[in-house]
Amino acid sequence: MDVRIEGLSKSFGTNQVLKSLDMTFPERQFVTLLGPSGCGKTTLLRMIAGLERASAGSIYFGGHRVDHLSPGDRNITMVFQSYALYPTMDVGANIGYGLKVRGMGRTERAEKVGVVAKVLEIGALLARKPRALSGGQRQRVALGRAMVRKPDIFLMDEPLSNLDAKLRTTMRGELKRFHLDLETTSIYVTHDQLEAMTMSDLVAVMNQGVVQQFGTPEEVYDRPANLFVAGFIGSPPMDFAQVEVGSENGQPVLHIAGRAIPAPPQFDLGTAPRQLTLGIRPQDVRMAALDDPQAVPGTVWITELIGSERLIEVEIAPRMRITAEVKSNVRANLNEALAVAFDASKVHLFDHATGLALPRR
Repeated sequence: MDVRIEGLSKSFGTNQVLKSLDMTFPERQFVTLLGPSGCGKTTLLRMIAGLERASAGSIYFGGHRVDHLSPGDRNITMVFQSYALYPTMDVGANIGYGLKVRGMGRTERAEKVGVVAKVLEIGALLARKPRALSGGQRQRVALGRAMVRKPDIFLMDEPLSNLDAKLRTTMRGELKRFHLDLETTSIYVTHDQLEAMTMSDLVAVMNQGVVQQFGTPEEVYDRPANLFVAGFIGSPPMDFAQVEVGSENGQPVLHIAGRAIPAPPQFDLGTAPRQLTLGIRPQDVRMAALDDPQAVPGTVWITELIGSERLIEVEIAPRMRITAEVKSNVRANLNEALAVAFDASKVHLFDHATGLALPRR
């Protein structure tokens, strides 16, 4: 079933954590709440779960208002960052505890636990206590406890943050598969954009208690709604430079660091503000000759090797740097004079005053 919130706000004293949110989490979709620490994403998840009460607004599950219901009456399950396993119970008892509380008999309970354990590949661990498990195994047990109940809504609060990098990579794929097996609505909280972009059907990018953009991973990456989203999504991050709209020989140009470059064709700059912020991702920047009329000259500030790629950061003006992502065999020396050129079709433009993305043709 879908989850809908209307005018949802939350304050702790004078600190307003969530600011009148309106959004719908579609049925059977994997939706991620993504943002920096303190942006309100975990508070929103806890309000959907019933662990926090809203200061204002409403929450609906499948068209039925639920914000007055206790967590136990909402048919949700939640996986926490800390796993929250019972240390004195073995794995089988941990997974089946919720079913036991609801009065399910031992035989039926054991059957359901066995089915989930097989899916999670932890059947051999059912007699072990949590202290005898690895981090990844504990995470699977926590997921099993959530899956065994067949919830309407599956909530996850940074469940992979305590795992090492290799295991996180493995678990990302498994979590997505579990979501598909459950055929339920999943809402996932993380500050890790890689998790959000690889697992999600939809991503809600949050900052300062507000949803800055809500769309598919492709939409928030290719068409960021504002400067915050543009800078938060993408690794390595997007670079920004102040530009001014001008004209040469009757054609629109952008003045950047003392050089005029052709205006990107995807924008109608006739009604745009003169002062704009240009955004470009390192993958869309190339090294160019100093005499290239469409390139911007500068000096190499620093270089970084990242596996098969190299990042070359070029200072084009004081405190204004553009990074190019190139093959690792490309070399550049510190303070070397170089020029950078942009793929015009990949340039982003933002209103310098408001930070909002300019509309495209």
